[in-house]
Amino acid sequence: MREGCRAGWGGRMECSWKTVLLLVCASLGVQYTAIRTLRDSLSGPCEGAYRCSSRHHRDSRWRSLCDDSWMQELPRKHILLFATTRSGSSFTGQLLNQHPEVFYVFEPLFHVQQAFTNSSSRLRRSLDRRALLGAYRDLLLNLYTCDLHFMENYIRPEPQDHVTNSFFRRSSSHALCSPPVCSEGGDGAASDLPDETWCPKKCGTLNLTLASLSCLSRGNIAIKTVRVPEVGDLRTLTEDPRLDLKIIHLVRDPRAVLASRMMAFSDQFRAWKIWNATGRQPRYVDLSQITSTCKDMSASAETGLQRPPWLHGRYMLVRYEDLAFNPKKKAAEIYRFVGLEMEDRVSLWISKNTNSNVSAPSEWNYRYSTTRDSRAAAESWRLRLSFDIVRTVQRLCNDTLALLGYKPVQSSAQLRNLSHSLIQHMSFETVT
Repeated sequence: MREGCRAGWGGRMECSWKTVLLLVCASLGVQYTAIRTLRDSLSGPCEGAYRCSSRHHRDSRWRSLCDDSWMQELPRKHILLFATTRSGSSFTGQLLNQHPEVFYVFEPLFHVQQAFTNSSSRLRRSLDRRALLGAYRDLLLNLYTCDLHFMENYIRPEPQDHVTNSFFRRSSSHALCSPPVCSEGGDGAASDLPDETWCPKKCGTLNLTLASLSCLSRGNIAIKTVRVPEVGDLRTLTEDPRLDLKIIHLVRDPRAVLASRMMAFSDQFRAWKIWNATGRQPRYVDLSQITSTCKDMSASAETGLQRPPWLHGRYMLVRYEDLAFNPKKKAAEIYRFVGLEMEDRVSLWISKNTNSNVSAPSEWNYRYSTTRDSRAAAESWRLRLSFDIVRTVQRLCNDTLALLGYKPVQSSAQLRNLSHSLIQHMSFETVT
């Protein structure tokens, strides 16, 4: 208790808000009244019986914290959107981000991966899968307990005084672009929600202490990641008694995943693009760029659908195509699974962001865009990939396609005929 605190005016103990936060986050078993007593005993932006000092009362970020709202019970729901790159996870994550009581974080494991890759022992550490997965799980656990300061171990350049401007995709989170984290943000009706284009400009640097307090106040935490290979790698988190983890496993047709990656990551998929344009397969094309994806997708789906005890009530398999074709219906199922009410502003966001005509190639220039005609986006790969590549992916990923209900095509004409659905009707029951 003494560390991070000092004797202030009149002998009163003054503690930094980092110290207060760490005490709160570390005390998972502390009751509400104990936390309230703790804050009452400290001076700072909130004094005495929750009276804000005049100096801090003028600061809207602190004013919103000087009441009981942020000191509710510790987070009730922990949600993990588990997916692979270019599977529609940005769009699906936004369905959760729209809920006013959800603290959403977009791909925080990016910082861990970067730190491992850029370390002094770069080659050794980047090849150490166990160490990387352990770091992933460690960060997820700390984020689920609202300790965003833990990210300072990985963010580069290292934050100063818990402030950074290097938080990956901060603008994808309403909570990180709204009060108390950002005084400019709105947090009311859907039309007042923060906009990704102005968030980095108007909100400035990110204060991780304010972000942690905002996390505590919202109560429900959703994290999206594409960096954990298999659902089995999450077992220790599902068995952690401090968490009530719900895993939404998002999958997508591997043929569509490849087409999307070729558009979004041109340099990494240059050989595939040459193949697609010329009809001739380069000798140096890296087939593992899709085979490893199919392997991980199948392994995770098989584990989840086998219903092991550690996933009971914690796993839901969602095909992106089902979400794209029936967004409101599937979103309602997702909300029921995680135990949250789907509010009107979620439905409004779906209507606005799934019926757009921005499905032309120009839309794909924005790598993480979530505004599109969702039905057209789900099928657009069929007009972009050559039949030769599609046939190769079908051969390499035959088991994955069959397991998840994606139909193969036998000719170029069948591939281009969008009136012929390649999605087999399947019901993936939630593990209970």
